[in-house]
Amino acid sequence: MSNQLIYPFSFGDRGQSDLLGGKGANLAEMVRIGLPVPPGFTITTEACQQFLATGEVPKGLASEIDGSLKALEKSLDKEFGNPNKPLLVSVRSGAKFSMPGMMETVLNVGMTPEVTEQMAIRTGDPRFAWDSYRRFVDMYARIVCDVPQAEFHKIENRVLATFGAATIQELEAEGLKSLADGYKKVCEALTGEIFPVDPREHLMKSVEAVFHSWNSERAQLYRRRERIPSDLGTAVNIQSMVFGNLSDDSGTGVAFTRNPATGEQGSYGDYLQRAQGEDVVAGIRNTMSLAEFSELSPKVYGELDQVMTLLEDHYRDLCDIEFTVEEGKLWILQTRVGKRTAEAAFRIAIQLVDEGKISMDEALVRTSGDQLAQLMFPQFDLSGSTAPIATGIPASPGAAVGEVVFDSRRAFDLARSGKKVILVRRETSPDDLVGMVASEGILTSRGGKTSHAAVVARGMGKTAVCGTDAISVDERASLFTVGSLTVYEGETISIDGTTGNIYTGSIPVIASPVTSYLEGRLAASSTGASPVVKAVDRILCYADEIRTLKVHTNADTPEDAVRARILGAEGVGLCRTEHMFLGPRRVFVERLVLAENEDVQRGVIAEMEPLQRADFVGIMMAMSGLPVTIRLLDPPLHEFLPPLTKLSAEMARAEALGEEIPARDTAIFAAVNRLHEANPMLGLRGVRLGILIPELYKMQVRAIVHAYLEVRKLGHDPKPEVMIPLVSTQRELLYLRETLEAEIKRTFDSTGQSVEIPIGTMIETPRAALTAGRLGHYADFFSFGTNDLTQLTWAFSRDDVESTFLPRYLDLELLPFNPFESLDQAGVGILIRTTVEQARELRPNFKLGVCGEHGGDPRSIHFFHELGLDYVSCSPFRVPVARLEAGRALVLNLASGSPV
Repeated sequence: MSNQLIYPFSFGDRGQSDLLGGKGANLAEMVRIGLPVPPGFTITTEACQQFLATGEVPKGLASEIDGSLKALEKSLDKEFGNPNKPLLVSVRSGAKFSMPGMMETVLNVGMTPEVTEQMAIRTGDPRFAWDSYRRFVDMYARIVCDVPQAEFHKIENRVLATFGAATIQELEAEGLKSLADGYKKVCEALTGEIFPVDPREHLMKSVEAVFHSWNSERAQLYRRRERIPSDLGTAVNIQSMVFGNLSDDSGTGVAFTRNPATGEQGSYGDYLQRAQGEDVVAGIRNTMSLAEFSELSPKVYGELDQVMTLLEDHYRDLCDIEFTVEEGKLWILQTRVGKRTAEAAFRIAIQLVDEGKISMDEALVRTSGDQLAQLMFPQFDLSGSTAPIATGIPASPGAAVGEVVFDSRRAFDLARSGKKVILVRRETSPDDLVGMVASEGILTSRGGKTSHAAVVARGMGKTAVCGTDAISVDERASLFTVGSLTVYEGETISIDGTTGNIYTGSIPVIASPVTSYLEGRLAASSTGASPVVKAVDRILCYADEIRTLKVHTNADTPEDAVRARILGAEGVGLCRTEHMFLGPRRVFVERLVLAENEDVQRGVIAEMEPLQRADFVGIMMAMSGLPVTIRLLDPPLHEFLPPLTKLSAEMARAEALGEEIPARDTAIFAAVNRLHEANPMLGLRGVRLGILIPELYKMQVRAIVHAYLEVRKLGHDPKPEVMIPLVSTQRELLYLRETLEAEIKRTFDSTGQSVEIPIGTMIETPRAALTAGRLGHYADFFSFGTNDLTQLTWAFSRDDVESTFLPRYLDLELLPFNPFESLDQAGVGILIRTTVEQARELRPNFKLGVCGEHGGDPRSIHFFHELGLDYVSCSPFRVPVARLEAGRALVLNLASGSPV
């Protein structure tokens, strides 16, 4: 770290945001290009980092501030604290990454009663002077002294009543002075200390308050949401004040060089006469548009318009500009690349390409998969004043409206009769799949973003809100409660999977034209295509042209495969065959478990084979010419059998009442008792099931071969691959590979044909990752099952942690993010990297892919591209997101100088 902790605005440029913060770097840039910026200086992020580490102001900072103040005083011919020619400053935060409204600002620092009196005399405007002072006292007391805003509201109401005014803006000097005195008295009463009068103390305490605000609750929440590292700290900008509240030809405003909501071209913003900057942001007064401002003050607006053009041309992007007009003179207080909606991001990127300001590479990087996902899902029209009754975890985006139903089978029946339903459960299980498919959306009181409900909903493109702990679900009584409100089955609710909000009644839904385009129902070249559709089309097509990482899909049904191919999937990376035996087919797994001997077991397996064959035919036809990776059965048996505790209770009740227990129930209870496992996810599943019941996997590969032959006969080009799950040792893999190869050969021999069907394995256990070089001798490809790999690496049960300690870990920043949502590159990522290195050392062209939930996560996709994987696989509705991010990953890797 440098010994110097302060730099004037005349130092640096926009490339030094690490040191100066984003605001300080942009102020330096504007000074450098000659814009009218009130002079000042920046306290570096390094000073904040030292303060946060030690809890004390860094040694030497106070003296550097004094020296910088003296230089500022000299340049402006003013003196800090001198009533006769006072220098007043603002103290503003400014982190490397923009965090608007998350940290603190104190204006008018240097104001004292003496300064105020002299300012009133010198300007001839006592109202302006006391308005400036009461603003300082207000901000200082709230931000530095932690006085609750509500306490000041009480004072304001009393003063307004005394002076017969409706708003603070109507108060004259005497009323504003009374207001400032009231603020100070409240502050003194609550802190037990006299309100300070030394302006240098005001300044130092304000700087400390801005440092502290880096760790405010709202700043931490924002950082977590935006994935901003918690150790960056904030810079502090100390800037000489200019006064928008000085006169009628003074004011303050915020301007955007394009509309940040829609991306439309043309200036956009607000202006407020006789006001300071915080008034515009707070929304406490009605503003005028920039068009109205141009009529009020055409000369100043003309200057502002020139500045806006200059800044957008200079930054080559939408700019957000804060400005103040003091007695007809324009001052630029700050600028930054403006935040924008998803629609605006795509539209502006293409506009700038067409204007010759940026390349298509830059346009691609300026949009994101997350933004595309926002555009794909329907949204509620919340233009009316509708308040949510509860908020849960936004698990799967979208907007869903329907009647509340608490039973999956009833949801299916009602949906089949034409009703729209929302399935409400404490939590969902695989048995609920039939109701989940039929429902418009899913609402649970338990679980998180990687719970069953969330994962399945995302895979199906269903709206889901999970972990809504404010609601109490009583499935037996068919109702849920939120506080004193009771919602019964049959009543209509609306759920927002993007925000997690729950509403009573039916909220109007706005359809997404982007989804219509992606699903082939709307051509980007058609007259009905909106500008955002045309922009998405151009950027997504460009991503497809340049990306090297292929995008496959997780598809368990022909319908999923068809949908995914329309959305751009280049194959199936994961076909979960156990999902084919949920719902009505669940009985086959149950009968398999209850089989008294191998003959009965073979009989059940024989009944399963034609069902598997038909499923595989449909999927291979949908993906003709593209690979279809079929994972052999991996059913944790607890997902297919009734819970032991429930069965035990039912058996005990029947015995106590002397009721006759049916033989089937007795058999099921005995089987569940025999197969009960303390941790089923680590028990009899995957490869272990295939070894214990080899006929099961043999049946599956026979079905694959026959499906292949049938699809070929129909004139299509099937490309099946067999994937063995949960392998840990090369002996397991070799044993099963030999068994399956023999069955495949036997099946082909019976038809007189022969085709090589690749056999690979999932890398789901740490041992498999660490010994990948050995496994690679017996595998044609590897696919990373990152869900289980994360679970086993962290010793986290993904079904439990999100509803227990994980939220607290995230609150305390013990974890920067949920590792089931975005790949833990520092831990799980090392295992994946190790596997890649060993596999590619064995065979340079060793086929490698990812089929866990992380295959659709934008940040994880960039990591997989960096490692040189061949493909990622994700749910159908994430395919366009993955396509876009795979293109972005290529551009960003090339830009960083580390091409794969």
